[in-house]
Amino acid sequence: MPVNFLSEEQRANYGSYPVELTKETLARYFHLDDFDRLNISEKRGEHNRLGFAILLCTVRYLGKFPESMASVPDTVIECLAQQLHTENINNAIDLYHSG
Repeated sequence: MPVNFLSEEQRANYGSYPVELTKETLARYFHLDDFDRLNISEKRGEHNRLGFAILLCTVRYLGKFPESMASVPDTVIECLAQQLHTENINNAIDLYHSG
Protein backbone atom coordinates (compact mmCIF):
# COMPACT_ATOMS: atom_id res chain seq x y z
CA MET A 1 0.00 0.00 0.00
CA PRO A 2 1.63 3.29 -1.08
CA VAL A 3 1.88 6.01 1.52
CA ASN A 4 2.41 9.70 0.84
CA PHE A 5 4.96 11.08 3.26
CA LEU A 6 5.45 14.39 1.50
CA SER A 7 2.89 16.99 0.57
CA GLU A 8 2.73 18.28 -3.01
CA GLU A 9 4.68 21.38 -1.97
CA GLN A 10 7.33 19.31 -0.21
CA ARG A 11 7.70 17.07 -3.26
CA ALA A 12 8.02 20.08 -5.55
CA ASN A 13 10.72 21.64 -3.36
CA TYR A 14 12.61 18.45 -2.52
CA GLY A 15 16.31 18.78 -3.23
CA SER A 16 16.08 22.55 -3.68
CA TYR A 17 17.42 25.34 -1.57
CA PRO A 18 14.85 27.37 0.36
CA VAL A 19 14.40 31.03 -0.51
CA GLU A 20 16.26 32.12 2.61
CA LEU A 21 18.86 30.37 4.76
CA THR A 22 19.26 31.27 8.42
CA LYS A 23 22.60 31.97 10.07
CA GLU A 24 22.11 28.79 12.08
CA THR A 25 21.66 26.74 8.91
CA LEU A 26 24.77 28.28 7.36
CA ALA A 27 26.77 27.57 10.52
CA ARG A 28 25.55 23.98 10.74
CA TYR A 29 25.77 22.82 7.14
CA PHE A 30 28.22 25.20 5.48
CA HIS A 31 30.98 25.48 8.07
CA LEU A 32 34.20 23.91 6.82
CA ASP A 33 35.95 21.92 9.54
CA ASP A 34 39.60 20.86 9.52
CA PHE A 35 38.85 17.61 7.67
CA ASP A 36 36.88 19.50 4.99
CA ARG A 37 39.69 22.04 4.61
CA LEU A 38 42.27 19.28 4.25
CA ASN A 39 40.27 17.65 1.43
CA ILE A 40 39.57 20.99 -0.22
CA SER A 41 43.21 22.09 -0.02
CA GLU A 42 44.20 19.15 -2.23
CA LYS A 43 42.27 20.66 -5.15
CA ARG A 44 44.25 22.73 -7.65
CA GLY A 45 43.19 26.30 -8.16
CA GLU A 46 41.00 28.64 -6.19
CA HIS A 47 38.06 27.91 -8.49
CA ASN A 48 38.25 24.15 -7.93
CA ARG A 49 38.51 24.57 -4.17
CA LEU A 50 35.41 26.78 -4.09
CA GLY A 51 33.49 24.53 -6.49
CA PHE A 52 34.34 21.42 -4.49
CA ALA A 53 33.29 23.14 -1.24
CA ILE A 54 29.96 24.13 -2.80
CA LEU A 55 29.31 20.56 -3.96
CA LEU A 56 30.39 19.07 -0.63
CA CYS A 57 28.18 21.33 1.45
CA THR A 58 25.22 21.10 -0.93
CA VAL A 59 25.27 17.31 -0.66
CA ARG A 60 25.55 17.66 3.10
CA TYR A 61 22.55 20.00 3.22
CA LEU A 62 20.24 18.76 0.44
CA GLY A 63 21.38 15.17 0.15
CA LYS A 64 22.11 15.63 -3.56
CA PHE A 65 24.28 17.64 -5.91
CA PRO A 66 22.93 20.96 -7.19
CA GLU A 67 21.30 20.97 -10.62
CA SER A 68 23.60 23.87 -11.51
CA MET A 69 25.72 26.43 -9.71
CA ALA A 70 23.02 28.97 -10.55
CA SER A 71 20.69 27.13 -8.16
CA VAL A 72 23.07 27.66 -5.23
CA PRO A 73 22.15 30.80 -3.24
CA ASP A 74 24.66 33.64 -3.18
CA THR A 75 24.71 33.46 0.63
CA VAL A 76 26.07 29.90 0.44
CA ILE A 77 28.72 30.81 -2.12
CA GLU A 78 29.77 33.90 -0.17
CA CYS A 79 29.90 31.95 3.11
CA LEU A 80 32.18 29.30 1.61
CA ALA A 81 34.30 31.79 -0.35
CA GLN A 82 34.93 33.76 2.82
CA GLN A 83 36.11 30.65 4.66
CA LEU A 84 38.41 29.75 1.75
CA HIS A 85 39.65 33.33 1.31
CA THR A 86 38.53 33.35 -2.33
CA GLU A 87 39.38 36.75 -3.76
CA ASN A 88 37.27 36.92 -6.92
CA ILE A 89 34.14 34.84 -6.37
CA ASN A 90 32.51 35.45 -9.77
CA ASN A 91 35.72 34.63 -11.62
CA ALA A 92 36.17 31.45 -9.57
CA ILE A 93 32.61 30.31 -10.33
CA ASP A 94 33.03 31.07 -14.05
CA LEU A 95 36.31 29.15 -14.18
CA TYR A 96 34.75 26.23 -12.35
CA HIS A 97 31.90 26.12 -14.90
CA SER A 98 34.29 26.16 -17.84
CA GLY A 99 36.74 23.66 -16.40
